[in-house]
Amino acid sequence: MEDNTKSGFVTLIGRPNVGKSTLMNQIIGQKIAITSQKPQTTRNRIQTVYTAKRGQIVFVDTPGMMKAKNKLGDYMVGVAMQSMKDVDVVLFLVEPSDYIGEGDKSIMEQLSKVKSPVILVINKMDTVKKPDLLRFMDAYCKVFDFAEIVPVSALKGENIEDLITTIYQYLPYGPYFYDEDTLTDQPQRQIVAELIREKALRLLEKEIPHGIAVVIEQMTYRKGKPGIYDIEATIICERDSHKGIIIGKNGAMLKRIGSMARPEMEDMLECKVNLKLWVKVKKDWRESDYLVKNFGYHKEDT
Repeated sequence: MEDNTKSGFVTLIGRPNVGKSTLMNQIIGQKIAITSQKPQTTRNRIQTVYTAKRGQIVFVDTPGMMKAKNKLGDYMVGVAMQSMKDVDVVLFLVEPSDYIGEGDKSIMEQLSKVKSPVILVINKMDTVKKPDLLRFMDAYCKVFDFAEIVPVSALKGENIEDLITTIYQYLPYGPYFYDEDTLTDQPQRQIVAELIREKALRLLEKEIPHGIAVVIEQMTYRKGKPGIYDIEATIICERDSHKGIIIGKNGAMLKRIGSMARPEMEDMLECKVNLKLWVKVKKDWRESDYLVKNFGYHKEDT
């Protein structure tokens, strides 16, 4: 490893649905964080590792910052706030607009307390014309002293290399934190659970996804040619009526969730997957400190 190698931690901050997880997946070149059009898709702090000759960037994806409405919301806000501390660079993601809403103003108020350089990333640049983009950049410059402003399209991969080059400018020199082949700190069980939750988010009605969690009950590998993973998972919901919707008529919805999740699991695990899904009701689990922790959202992480 050469003496000029750089390495550091970079956190992604922004309101829900601005494209943080999509951007992180695009940079890494592999799907690690789930995505959907619904807010609160990302619940945990997820680290992914980008390694190149120039050095190593450890990205920290966080839940979208919004007003908490329950114990789970408190946890998510805590994760996002904590992630801004002790990092080398903060990426603040916004959508292209010259209207700066209260949500973004609130985030910038928190960012004003951060010592690390803040790079404004205007996502979805492919949806606006260049003159408009310049106007949006100017609007944000008037309200916050950003170290840099970089427009990108996370979905289409536009200007990603420029963003990476800009990040490296602000990283300290130092050795890698992880082995070169490391992509994420997330265990396979966690990624499998999130893939199931992602498909449920995309298929179910608006009022249901916020109230679901996924627990992996069993994940064992059957040796052979080809090998097979036997996975049993439970989708947790808050209402008896929600359970019926998740299962669907004759189990049709549950089968759709499983059939959408299975191919991505097989790509990640590089083998066949035998997936069995169940549904259980835990009334108002998002209001329970015990259940929130039991389903993998630990306050110690915040």
